[in-house]
Amino acid sequence: MIDRCSTGISGLDQILDGGFPQGNFYLVQGTPGVGKTTLGLQFLLTGARMGERALYVTLSETRKELQAVATSHGWDLEKLSIIDLAFIKRQTGKSQTSFEASHIGTIEVVKALLDEADRVRPIRVVFDSVSELRLMCADPLRYRKQMLELKDVFAAKGATTLFLEDETEVGGQLHVEGIAHGVVVMEKNASDFGNEHRRLKVAKLRGSGFRAGYHNYLIDVGGLRVFPRLVASEHRKDFPSDPLLSGIPELDQLLGGGLDRGTSSLFSGPTGTGKSTLALRFALQAAQQNEKAVLYSFEESVRTTVARATAMNLDITKALESGRVIIRQIDPGELSPGEFAHDIRTAVLENETRLVIIDSLSGYLNAMPDEKFLAVQMHELLMFLGQQGVITILTVAQHGVVEISDSKADVSYLADSVIVLRYFEAMGRVKKAISVIKKRSSQHEDTIREFKLEADGIRVGEPITEFQGVLTGSPIFLGNPEKILKASRKPKVAASNGEELAPIRELQSGTNARR
Repeated sequence: MIDRCSTGISGLDQILDGGFPQGNFYLVQGTPGVGKTTLGLQFLLTGARMGERALYVTLSETRKELQAVATSHGWDLEKLSIIDLAFIKRQTGKSQTSFEASHIGTIEVVKALLDEADRVRPIRVVFDSVSELRLMCADPLRYRKQMLELKDVFAAKGATTLFLEDETEVGGQLHVEGIAHGVVVMEKNASDFGNEHRRLKVAKLRGSGFRAGYHNYLIDVGGLRVFPRLVASEHRKDFPSDPLLSGIPELDQLLGGGLDRGTSSLFSGPTGTGKSTLALRFALQAAQQNEKAVLYSFEESVRTTVARATAMNLDITKALESGRVIIRQIDPGELSPGEFAHDIRTAVLENETRLVIIDSLSGYLNAMPDEKFLAVQMHELLMFLGQQGVITILTVAQHGVVEISDSKADVSYLADSVIVLRYFEAMGRVKKAISVIKKRSSQHEDTIREFKLEADGIRVGEPITEFQGVLTGSPIFLGNPEKILKASRKPKVAASNGEELAPIRELQSGTNARR
């Protein structure tokens, strides 16, 4: 079994399969501002809290600048031994008027460093940054030999060492990557709007497994937060097969018995057709069964969502107060895919959430327009939720019958069920219809039913059989107008509280014409 040094960053430790293997030399690369110094300090302070001796060598920052970084995170550097240029000049007797590393010889720097290492006998070392040492050496061969010497010295002492390197100075030449036991690459990507997204990857880690690929992270108060890439195959469990009913008999009949566990459903339709309200109806039903639901809102504030639900007789206040329903307002431009997936994973694995609503998928994609492979990441997320027995609802804007407004958002092939809500004109009035296009887990009705949002709740009518072409928005009335006008058939539907409501008014017509 490999002994490892925890980085103090739980997400990074997961990627490294527990941390850096002890006693080796690692290279951390990245452009200025990606958080290399923050990572190095977290690594050392974690060791100091465990009683390990830690040494920080900085040739690019003063002790005062380093302390400013620590203060911003609420850290105390008292337990760290710190070597900076001022310390080296005192040790070598150099003038304090010049403060550039190039004014000090490489041999003098290394000697001062090794003397202090002999005194401290560190278990953990961070060297920030080797780019300064490379400039001092000037010759690439000399620089490589110097790095090999430092590697051998610290390895002999059993120290785990991180060498931080600015990628802007590398110039495409692999100076020390070949001799390093492992390489961590940190990046930041500026988007056209919103916050910068940061990500890292482990380029290599000799003799140890690790999670490959890119992983999002952010620099927060208290240090780095790393979000390991979600791998659905690592999360499997058994779960009951009972479906989640909406509490509206006609809708459950249309769905063939509600939404099944471990499946994803796409609620598609033009704006205003009731996709979000219908999703909230399922969240309330889950809360009534003492299950937890979380709604990620990309387009509305929590206040607006609650007000809309209240206007539709969906009393969500008690569910919110009990914690059975949680509404998370997502700020566009601030979220990375990795952080979003991590939040959902935490809600499911730690808080036992059984229903996840993403409202809307269009908002999710617009919040991360510069990200690639969002459809692949969404597929992995849906696979994870399905294997945990979670019911997932995605809402998405729609133009045609199955045409999604944004091609990047076309995940209809991923969803297990597709529920379409449509506007259509009938007898001079704008009406709504609901239908189920597909449902993989069970049989469903192939009918089209009228769908209404009223002050006393959601109403779903009987199948619309007198019209043809409802889904296209241009229905043709095929029935007998006199029969409809005199019809006594008035289907009853259920409100959100399960009580019977007044019948839905029948579609009425005076002519048999194309609308």
